[in-house]
Amino acid sequence: MKIYSNQVRESWIIDRVNEEWAENNIDTYTSKIKSSDIIWITANWVWKKTPRKHLASKKVVASIYHIDFDNFDDKQEKDFYDLDQYVDRYHVISLKTKQQLLKLTDKKITSIPFWVNQRNWYEIKHKSTIRETLGISSEDYLVGSFQRDTEGKDLKSPKLIKGPDIFIEIVRKLNIEKENLCVVLTGTRRQYVIEQLKNFGIKYVYFEMADISKLNELYNILDLYIVTSRLEGGPQAILECAVSKTPIISTNVGVAPEILHKDSIFELDDFKTAVPNIDFAYKKSQDYIIPKGMEKFKAMFREVYEN
Repeated sequence: MKIYSNQVRESWIIDRVNEEWAENNIDTYTSKIKSSDIIWITANWVWKKTPRKHLASKKVVASIYHIDFDNFDDKQEKDFYDLDQYVDRYHVISLKTKQQLLKLTDKKITSIPFWVNQRNWYEIKHKSTIRETLGISSEDYLVGSFQRDTEGKDLKSPKLIKGPDIFIEIVRKLNIEKENLCVVLTGTRRQYVIEQLKNFGIKYVYFEMADISKLNELYNILDLYIVTSRLEGGPQAILECAVSKTPIISTNVGVAPEILHKDSIFELDDFKTAVPNIDFAYKKSQDYIIPKGMEKFKAMFREVYEN
């Protein structure tokens, strides 16, 4: 059995998924689509770059991360069903997305959260040293957000499904309570949040192009990471926080109810009810570290190949 995964090359999580899968499955992975038995569409938005003759002649597994039905227009519907005709199995990374997908297809759906690479994400004991190296005060109360938050190319309009407006409302309230609040940002397209933080006079530090090593350090110095999304497939930050023992609270999206304690999940209008449970999340994360986190994927592909 040979598996080919389509490439994204967007310097995003899916590129890392492809790289880690290839590295840890050298016996079944192939970089040549002609040699494959299964084509894994890891990014459905670029699936059309895969020759249809191969899609028609091989088994196809397609990963779907979330479906925004509020913006699911005729073109998106057509694109979905164009792909659906070739798909033998759908993969989703949360049970919430599975419920969405059931409204669109009768194909079999397997829900498996992505693995988390414990070589990249882990607890660092000397957190004060990291702060000192980064020039961040040991007195600051650090709140993190490591994701994109603007729509399209204008770099101004908030991507509302990611909830950057909710994040701003929460840190505004925290800024009243926490005398030394400082927001830690990473990633591209952070213009909306940065502008809002400036408008409200909230202190922040921004590491735009932080690599994985720096990101792990940043997770480790946080007092709190907040997921404020209205709609998500993952986000992978939930597992990265869990395995690095970073305090995290989240809206009830994506894998949050599968990884976090119920007390760490909040409603959009009441974040103060949520309390991080580091030990619970860390214990849950151990089911998803490599290689254990890949075993269910292997079983899924084996089942598709044999049927």
